[in-house]
Amino acid sequence: MPKLPKLSFPKHRISAPELGVVAALALVLIFIMPLVLPGFRLDLLHRYLALAIVALGIDLIWGFTGLLSLGHGIFFALGGYAIAMHIKLQVPAGAASPLPDFMTLYGVTELPWFWYPFYSFAFAAVAVVLIPALLGAILGYLVFRNRIRGVYFSILTQAAIIVFFNFFNGQQKLFNGTNGLTDFQTLLGVPVRDAQTQYWFYVLTVIFLALAYLLCRWLTMGRFGRLLVAIRDDEARVRFSGYNPTSYKVLVFAISAALAGIGGAFFTLRTGIISPRAMDIAFSIEMVIWVAVGGRASLIGAILGALLVNFARSLLSEQFADIWLFFQGALFLIVVLALPTGIVGWLRTESHLFLARLLGRPQPLATYPELELDPDIQYERDVLKQEGKHPS
Repeated sequence: MPKLPKLSFPKHRISAPELGVVAALALVLIFIMPLVLPGFRLDLLHRYLALAIVALGIDLIWGFTGLLSLGHGIFFALGGYAIAMHIKLQVPAGAASPLPDFMTLYGVTELPWFWYPFYSFAFAAVAVVLIPALLGAILGYLVFRNRIRGVYFSILTQAAIIVFFNFFNGQQKLFNGTNGLTDFQTLLGVPVRDAQTQYWFYVLTVIFLALAYLLCRWLTMGRFGRLLVAIRDDEARVRFSGYNPTSYKVLVFAISAALAGIGGAFFTLRTGIISPRAMDIAFSIEMVIWVAVGGRASLIGAILGALLVNFARSLLSEQFADIWLFFQGALFLIVVLALPTGIVGWLRTESHLFLARLLGRPQPLATYPELELDPDIQYERDVLKQEGKHPS
């Protein structure tokens, strides 16, 4: 039996102009936006940029690979818990107990064994990425090796998030149960809630968002990206071509889980709390909605969707406190029905037609592009023109 080809990583390089645009936008977010936005809006922007990192991971597995995950809240929460556990172990010198405050309330006298490595910031930082990635790889391998896909994969991810939610929600002595980990004090010796500290968290969020975009952009370029799209469109044909889709799907799912963990960590540092509510099914479905609104298989669309949907929700809840959920639902329905390819997809494929209608310009005929570009058809038309006949 011939050996299957190994994983093929992209060899293309991101163009210098694209790198320049990413760097310019990052500098605008870091230096300009804090001067323009009031503190409350900047706080919201900080949170939503962290969520945009998660949206990139969702777009990578759903938009490009066709894996609709409804359980990414697991990885988001694990990243948040990893950094929160380190912060909770930074007990002040004068404290009555060296244990996190919630443990003393439940009568815990000795720190659980798996908490000890989180005394190290380096371990916690690696755990933010590695724990979600490893869990994603394990779950992905168990699912994809059995060729489970489509709606069955989505149902399994929902079942997984229910299991994790119930586990964390019931562990009062280990993770403070439904209340979660909160009341953060210091990180690396500096107050977590200090304005200057939060600004540096914001800067790091912007930097990691830019890096996450570049990583996803690099992965979706060239042969690797084409294979992901091929798996999405016709996995059986990819398998018959000699490739092993399972390896690619496991890898992409693990990367997506790691991005969710990073987003969860930065979101936790901004909000000051992580609880099992992050594993709520509705929150995981919202992640998918961000990508659907922005545009599948368009990384810019994932970021744009995360920002637009969350800012729209914030503004609607401020103006219509009692009925804002109805407006939010109507907005989603309008986008899905009127813009099935998302905002970025509409801009790419239909915006020029819309502008042409507005300007009263003639519309192009709806025909098959393959026929228009067929060399034989072009040759026949040229011959007819030379003979003075009108091509039909």
